[in-house]
Amino acid sequence: MLPILLVAQFWGTSLWFAANAVMPDLQRAHGWPERLGATLASVLQAGFVLGTLSFAVWAVADRFPARRVFLASCLAGALATLAMLWRPQDPTWVMACRAVSGFCLAGIYPVGMKIASQWYRQGLGAALGALIAALILGSAFPHALRALADGGWAWPWQGTIVGVAALVAMGGLLMYFALPDPPQAPPAAHAFDWRALASLWTLPKVRASVGGYFGHMWELYTMWVIVPLLLAQRLSGTAWSWAAFMCLGAGVLGCAWGGWMAQRWGSARVATAMLATSGLCCLVGPFMVDAPDAWFYGWLVVWGFSVTGDSPQFSALTATNAPPHAVGSVLTLTNGLGFCLSIASIELFSALGQHVAWGALLPGLALGPALGVWMMRPLFVKLNNGSGT
Repeated sequence: MLPILLVAQFWGTSLWFAANAVMPDLQRAHGWPERLGATLASVLQAGFVLGTLSFAVWAVADRFPARRVFLASCLAGALATLAMLWRPQDPTWVMACRAVSGFCLAGIYPVGMKIASQWYRQGLGAALGALIAALILGSAFPHALRALADGGWAWPWQGTIVGVAALVAMGGLLMYFALPDPPQAPPAAHAFDWRALASLWTLPKVRASVGGYFGHMWELYTMWVIVPLLLAQRLSGTAWSWAAFMCLGAGVLGCAWGGWMAQRWGSARVATAMLATSGLCCLVGPFMVDAPDAWFYGWLVVWGFSVTGDSPQFSALTATNAPPHAVGSVLTLTNGLGFCLSIASIELFSALGQHVAWGALLPGLALGPALGVWMMRPLFVKLNNGSGT
């Protein structure tokens, strides 16, 4: 089942940064300011937050067949992406389309994790490592599509948007028609269960993994916005698109390696190590922004590798320790709250970046990983006592 899950997740999440991949084209065509790229990312995150909170309160991922939710969300997200082409010169219209796309992602990303948790009761960390690797590849893939267009495929930027919409729709269809129902799915929830959602702070193990995840989210998407801007100081055109894809796509290897190591070390140890590594990358940022090319690109690849490598392990820990009948809702709510933090972080650093050099700002991103590592300590101590996951 895993190859189907991976391809469907890869295709479904490719709409995440579709607008950011063509932002240079929109800026040239319509005179949009550079900061609008960060705003579009924040708007999509806001739509995702609204979607996750709505899905969690109505227990959508637990009351309805998960494959149907995934399919409906993919088809709606594909339509919202195509709708950008109706009025691409109007930033308000484009932002509205991105907000709807973000809402639809609430039925793709966390619902895909729920489906994986139903199929993989054992080895969930490894399965989610592969699944979120597919998500990272999908998120970075619009940059690769744009690079192919610039590199000789000779399609306009609109072709990238159409290509992304087609992939998203195919992801939903693949999940629905090629994947059977899970073998031992828990009974569906019938109503809102406040006690299950409250496990985010009432159950110590869930609270530890959720706290680590929140620290991770403070850094992750702001990093995804900043890295293309750093690369634009040295590259342009096809080289810029491929470099963005490679640096951000390094998270695929981080997720895969983390999933493999989780089977030996445990998810909590892997997540903590990855989170600490990405935090160190933030701290050394002031020395790397103007470093020679070998150091600069090596730093970005290590950062891209580690900044997402912890994400599947946080999800695995939360899914394992949450109430079984409400795993989908708990994961969805956790994602929604984490993305609220990501919006605050993106907007804060984007505003400061208008007045302060990026190198001086990057250590501020390390605040999230530092607090996340601290939150994980109780679970790490339990692991040392032989009672953790």
